[in-house]
Amino acid sequence: MTERLPSDDAPPAAASPHADTIETQELTSAELAEARRYGRKKLICGLADQFLDIVYLAIAAIALARPLDQWLFEQPLLGRIASLRLMALVSVIVLLHVCVSFPLSLYAGHVLEHRFGLSKQSFPRWLWRYAKRNGLAWGFSVAMMLGLFWVIWLTGPWWWLVAAAVFLLVSVVLGQLAPILILPLFHKVEPLEPDELTERLRQLADGTGLSISGIYRLVLSDETTKANAMLAGLGRTRRVLLGDTLLSKFTSDEIAVVFAHEIGHHVHRHIPKMLLAGTIYSIGGFWICSGVLKTATAPHALYDLPVSAAPLVMLTLTVLSILLEPLQNTISRHYERQSDRYAVQRTGLAGAYRSAFRKLARINKEDPSPHRLEVVLLHSHPPIAERLAMVDDGDEAA
Repeated sequence: MTERLPSDDAPPAAASPHADTIETQELTSAELAEARRYGRKKLICGLADQFLDIVYLAIAAIALARPLDQWLFEQPLLGRIASLRLMALVSVIVLLHVCVSFPLSLYAGHVLEHRFGLSKQSFPRWLWRYAKRNGLAWGFSVAMMLGLFWVIWLTGPWWWLVAAAVFLLVSVVLGQLAPILILPLFHKVEPLEPDELTERLRQLADGTGLSISGIYRLVLSDETTKANAMLAGLGRTRRVLLGDTLLSKFTSDEIAVVFAHEIGHHVHRHIPKMLLAGTIYSIGGFWICSGVLKTATAPHALYDLPVSAAPLVMLTLTVLSILLEPLQNTISRHYERQSDRYAVQRTGLAGAYRSAFRKLARINKEDPSPHRLEVVLLHSHPPIAERLAMVDDGDEAA
């Protein structure tokens, strides 16, 4: 259930007394039609974004990289310092990509969300958030490419193996820092105040290794009407984040089921497993990228890989990421099913589970039964209809 109406100073832990006013039955035909329209438009935007990324990076790698590198080489402040030239080149590539993709991002992230009544952001606020997100993306891109090229320059033919080890280390560090440094840049995060609900959640967490101090209220209501929850962090920063939209619209039983689902991710150790899988993906991906570089940059040796190869590296890794997405989503859906079963077994609240997911479908305008091919290729979570059927099958078996 991880991928985002009360004010920010609303009581953080108590379920709204009006939570039951939201209908928990199946979507009406009109609601289902609207959810499907929204889903189709989001799907088109997502596919268009992937297509745009590939086309843009291909053009950058083929037509832009060498002239830009040559121009940067002639600049007195950059000259022959390869690291500075690389940072400048990647910065230009990222900035141009932001400019090219801005119309699609504006439509998908602002216009479409408002059109379906899901966003509460003004355009200036959306634009500021968009700028922060792309600022972080720029920083990560520059740091990642600089680090990757230094690994290539220093280790040559074996760079892909060293890079995979570095990838694992960086993933662990970011996994620890993201909930306490990155997430607060976009959302207000605050611990839930002690009350009957937090005591109930604490009891659900007992024996799982997840401390009650790790349950937080994530303020989403200032920008969206959607309800959400997630498990984030590693080690001491591991925490469950419950959206204030969820806390205000769901009953205590439904919140308990959602919380138990997030505990399920912790109990089944899904985050460490995803880190391991990511490391395996990176070994294969960097190895393929190494082969592409050897072919495309000949007669250059990897020890002397030209700065102009940066867009080619970005293109190769982007294409590989898109190709791997169906496999990653298959594993993710398996993890979600495990957590769903754990939530129902842990709480014994099959009815609350059903009503919670029906509310999610209604509030988030989510199509309960999207096309199977769309699910296989693009969805990290099982369709809501499938998740409800899991509970119904369990009832029949009992």
